[in-house]
Amino acid sequence: MNIGLQNLAKSFGARTLFEGVSLQLNAGSRYGLVGANGAGKTTLLKIVAGDEAATEGSVAMPARARVGVLRQDRFLDDNQRILDVAMQGDPTVWSALEEQMALTASEHPDAQRLADLEDIIAAHDGYTLEARCSAILRGLGIPEPYTAPLGTLSGGFKLRVLLAQVLLGGTDALLLDEPTNHLDILSIRWLETFLEGYTGCALIISHDRRFLDQVATHVLDVDYGTVTLYTGNYTAFEQEKIATRERKEAEIARAEKIIAEKRAFVERFGAKATKAKQAQSRLKQIEKIEVEELAASSRRTPKFSFDPLRPSGRDVLEIEQVSKSFGSKSVLKKVSLSVRRGERVAVLGANGLGKSTLLNIAMGRLNADAGKVSWGHEVRIGFFAQNHHELLPNPDVTPLDYIWNLIPTEPTTYVRGQLGRALFSGADVEKKVGSLSGGEAARLIFCRLMVERPNVLVLDEPTNHLDIEAIEGLVAALQSFEGTLLFVSHDRWFVRALATRILEVTPAGFQDFPGTYDEYLERSGDDHLDADAVVLRARRAARESAAPAPSSLDREEQKRRRNRQKVLPQLRDAVVAQIEAAEARRQSIEQGYCEPGFFERTDSATLAALKTEDEQLQLQIGNLMIEWEQLEAEIAEGAAGS
Repeated sequence: MNIGLQNLAKSFGARTLFEGVSLQLNAGSRYGLVGANGAGKTTLLKIVAGDEAATEGSVAMPARARVGVLRQDRFLDDNQRILDVAMQGDPTVWSALEEQMALTASEHPDAQRLADLEDIIAAHDGYTLEARCSAILRGLGIPEPYTAPLGTLSGGFKLRVLLAQVLLGGTDALLLDEPTNHLDILSIRWLETFLEGYTGCALIISHDRRFLDQVATHVLDVDYGTVTLYTGNYTAFEQEKIATRERKEAEIARAEKIIAEKRAFVERFGAKATKAKQAQSRLKQIEKIEVEELAASSRRTPKFSFDPLRPSGRDVLEIEQVSKSFGSKSVLKKVSLSVRRGERVAVLGANGLGKSTLLNIAMGRLNADAGKVSWGHEVRIGFFAQNHHELLPNPDVTPLDYIWNLIPTEPTTYVRGQLGRALFSGADVEKKVGSLSGGEAARLIFCRLMVERPNVLVLDEPTNHLDIEAIEGLVAALQSFEGTLLFVSHDRWFVRALATRILEVTPAGFQDFPGTYDEYLERSGDDHLDADAVVLRARRAARESAAPAPSSLDREEQKRRRNRQKVLPQLRDAVVAQIEAAEARRQSIEQGYCEPGFFERTDSATLAALKTEDEQLQLQIGNLMIEWEQLEAEIAEGAAGS
């Protein structure tokens, strides 16, 4: 399904966000929608979704198109089951199942209507809806049981359920506004894989560069008062945009140089009778030269700078045997950690495993059940909270007063200068703090950290509400920061640019790795955090295979290898047989799901047992595939050496 935008424009009073936008968005393409905060990305998405009217122009799409829209402001019923909320993403099947259930419960059901509903459900693969929905919920990291009320989940997980609802519907187009918000690294990886296999037209707002590089086939840039289409991912767009701007600036410079040379000739020789004709000719030439006027970009990069007032001691932080539980759920168990001056420690992992809890215990904002936290000599801490609005307690204070109260002896010009570095200028400094957007509030907190001059920065999800330019400005400042950094982030580009040490939180505990993010991915040997790990692993394997082989083998070793080569085909065939048997059983289970009336006549215990068996079979197949690949490689190696 294609979406057509014809001469689209949107204004609010005298302010025009964009105009003259004529584009065609095609099925099979994924469009990253980028631009500065306030440039009009969400507004454009709302216009395409039909939630907001354009000032001029129109949006054309097929009348029966199924469009899935992820909105950040949806009302949710906390009493509904998690599974039910997600399954509503397929409204045709959901309404048919609801009506079928109501008819079945009535004393005199309409047999013909029940038969019609059975046909609708079967035609739309409805009897696998619950299984498909559960798979998406698991992929997004939403905790089970999915039969629990939605109200048992935190706000972030509720948004994930909304995302699951949108992804489930088999839509012709997906319109996603910041889908990676509140997702951890593992869930973002799952979403990337899902979108890479999506065959419809996707329009996605995101400030996550790494995510856009993985997912986007095109980029729509909201800037210069219009929307420009670029082919390729975010990195390709960024390079092309810079090159295009530089080319236009060079053309303008050449035109202005030619005009200046011709004017100089006119001014020098215009009064001379012998040169008057030539001077007039040059004046006419000047009139014909068109100099393009380049619009100003809406993108602005803050100039953050974190300069410690004084250095800390060598030993910055010592966490000893810290444990923390919430009710019956153990989050941290005997965690120990030492941080030294100058380290940049990234804390990574799935949500709910204690990353933010660890930072809050370290900051004294949360008491540990056991263990001890000790900060080192001359440590001066700056903190950025995940819910950073809580660091701005008075909603009526202005940014100017907020910063000035921190440094009351400094002149107004200095305070305004620091606010200007964080992109607060003019009337912005007189806004009420309570009216600031998420991105503005985050920049104000970083302005506070600039003037407080800490030598240790503890940052919990600092990029969540920043646009790409602000994230780039923050990275540049943190790379120049001479103190110590401890941070939690799901933004892999941000982590890759900064981390010198990785602390990954897993269900089995903490994995502490002294090295960069890329080095950690290469060492970990799988792609559970980033698809690039696959490439790194392949490169490592290539290096290892290129290593020189021993010049000779003793006779016993040669004999052992020959015997091994004889039995390898039988071992491989046995593994293949096991894979085929496991896949056949999984297919049998899936066919059972599709049988008419299966879910009505099957009790919950049997369904649970089938689900468990299917998951175990999936895991078994994965392990067998690894074993099969190893055997095939060993057979190939033996054949090459013979």
